[in-house]
Amino acid sequence: MASPSLSFSSSLSTTTTPLLRPSAFFLRPRSSSTISAKIREIFMPALSSTMTEGKIVSWIKSEGDLLSKGESVVVVESDKADMDVETFYDGILAAIVVNEGETAPVGAPIGLLAENEDEIAEAKAKASAKSSGAPPAATSPPPKAEVLISTPSASSSPPKATGKVVVTPYAKKLAKQHKVDVNKLVGTGPFGRITPEDVEKVAGISPKANNVAVAAEPAPSPPVVKGGATFAEIPGSSVVPFTTMQAAVSKNMVESLSVPTFRVGYPVATDALDALYQKVKPKGVTMTALLAKAAAMALVQHPVVNSTCKDGKTFTYNSRINIAVAVAINGGLITPVLQDADKLDLYLLSQKWKELVEKARAKQLQPQEYNSGTFTLSNLGMFGVDRFDAILPPGQGAIMAVGASKPTVIADKDGFFSVKNKMLVNVTADHRIIYGADLAAFLQTFSKIIENPESLTM
Repeated sequence: MASPSLSFSSSLSTTTTPLLRPSAFFLRPRSSSTISAKIREIFMPALSSTMTEGKIVSWIKSEGDLLSKGESVVVVESDKADMDVETFYDGILAAIVVNEGETAPVGAPIGLLAENEDEIAEAKAKASAKSSGAPPAATSPPPKAEVLISTPSASSSPPKATGKVVVTPYAKKLAKQHKVDVNKLVGTGPFGRITPEDVEKVAGISPKANNVAVAAEPAPSPPVVKGGATFAEIPGSSVVPFTTMQAAVSKNMVESLSVPTFRVGYPVATDALDALYQKVKPKGVTMTALLAKAAAMALVQHPVVNSTCKDGKTFTYNSRINIAVAVAINGGLITPVLQDADKLDLYLLSQKWKELVEKARAKQLQPQEYNSGTFTLSNLGMFGVDRFDAILPPGQGAIMAVGASKPTVIADKDGFFSVKNKMLVNVTADHRIIYGADLAAFLQTFSKIIENPESLTM
């Protein structure tokens, strides 16, 4: 399957008119640099609104190849997909700055495009300077501050008594035991206070060893690992760096911790849904499509559950119901989006879902196909998991976790027992905009649709 493509503009270095990058990724015009006017930078494009760096999967063209406008030059791995990137200009790929397998921040030069052969040598020199730039010199640590600790000298005279004799309780006890008249003592404690040492000195008792440790230079503290505590290494273990997708998932999960969430569970009878599934399965309808359609229909009646809070001060009622569905793929997790799920019929929705899954596993999803969700569905029921809690994705108001449907013994209002298939649905929601009563009402509607699923095929 051919990779999706994206054109990028290699920036003119001395032009005063900025060249805009694709507006779909909300990028600012690239500022001018010091490169010759006939040498253009090929920079790392932003393939999604959350992408901060990209990895070069492969260079389709090699150094010295002629390029035509609109021709694919390089394959870039973003946090969600691999995409072919095209050039806006004709020219020669003079130098590759970032090699295959290496990463670069968004906007950083990854190659240089020359207008003609006369510019190739200059481009190579500039590429060499960029790739072999000396790292900044390490700054020397600031000089350690010296702290002077003053101790009273033996010759220093004790403070004079103020008339009233002040004795510490333990000193008074020692004085009574050794028959020492405290009125004849001169205290060395604060404000002339008589201390146990004063009494022991007059009574001829050798003072006990001083328990106060001599101030010493503090031992260097162990290095602190940013982001958490240090852990002991287990011999034979191997450290594997995150892939670009895993790093993005990690970032999103940490970001979600800043949102105050709560969870509501609800049991749903599935006998009627199971029967419908057996009828429509031969036509290519999946259980995921049925659940997504039911969730979308329930969201139509409860728009607050489809809303979003992005700034902590306001919330947005989304005009579209886009159901994102979590899919496990090799090396990560992605959420393809069924856009306008409430408006598509069940069979078209199933076909769309099949296409999205194929593209997701081939890492060929377009940004709008994975970053436009307004509500997320995560289904582990297919693995026999009966219940679980899902983590709320950033930028959404709620996520539904669906467990497996299992036979359950229930009693009716007359006390008669029967066995019905039930699944447990847990919804995690942003408590800033969605409250318990909102989720309860939404889940009641969702349950009614599942228990009477004829409307799903209309």
